[in-house]
Amino acid sequence: MKSSPASPAWLPAVAAAALFGLSAVAEKILLAGVAPVLLAGLLYLGAGAGLALVLAARGRASAGRPLERADLPWLGGAILAGGVAAPVLLLLGLERTSASAASLLLNLEAPFTALLAWSVFRDRAEPRVAGGIALTFAGAVLLSRPAPGALAAAPWGGSLLLAGSCLAWGLDNNLSQRVSDKDPVQVAAIKGLAAGAANCALAFALGARLPSAPRLAGAALVGFLGYGVSLVLFLLSLRRIGTARTSLYFSTAPFFGAAGGLLVLREPLTPALAASAALMAAGALLGRDASTS
Repeated sequence: MKSSPASPAWLPAVAAAALFGLSAVAEKILLAGVAPVLLAGLLYLGAGAGLALVLAARGRASAGRPLERADLPWLGGAILAGGVAAPVLLLLGLERTSASAASLLLNLEAPFTALLAWSVFRDRAEPRVAGGIALTFAGAVLLSRPAPGALAAAPWGGSLLLAGSCLAWGLDNNLSQRVSDKDPVQVAAIKGLAAGAANCALAFALGARLPSAPRLAGAALVGFLGYGVSLVLFLLSLRRIGTARTSLYFSTAPFFGAAGGLLVLREPLTPALAASAALMAAGALLGRDASTS
């Protein structure tokens, strides 16, 4: 795919961010009637099933090369990290925090992606990106502090779970880069079906029950848009502009989610939330400037 004035190179990453960020608001609503592990499975099954239908409808057309045997370790790792572990940790954390605060904490995904790229995958480190990471972590610490008189463990427990989900997605991003030249719809469909089946099986083993039909349909729709279509757009962006820039543009996702929490769920705009958003926005801008200079 070639970029054009009507379709700038950064557009898939920002569109993916909007879909994923707003899905956190819908997930907060769905959690009222669905167990977290089961919801994680249903979201990814919705993504995988929807994209499988897209694959069937388009026939032999493809947006990239088909998967090969050598790609399986990278894809398998991405499924375990980003499809199984990350959504479960996200939803467990979302149970313990507001949607707006949880969305902002998801800003940690971009720093973890960069840190893993530098330390494990031997990408070149950039000082200004490191400065952006420091600001993002400062915002996360500020947002995670307990309110006066609250149990100190409560905010930190949710924040640590959300940080764990970001670490898992950071690993997923680096592994997914290794298959970014493959057909993104095929990759996302396999990831959705495999991860969804694994988490649903785990949830039923733990005693979960299927939710009502409206919640089941809602989970499938949110999964298709927020995880399936979003992942396809993310993979296209990895191919176009690389891991670092894609992750930095995708770091706008938490701000979409925070805005949704404030506007849809009527969550309060606290001083800590506003200050954390400012720190994280500064971190994202500093890192983005470094990647484009």
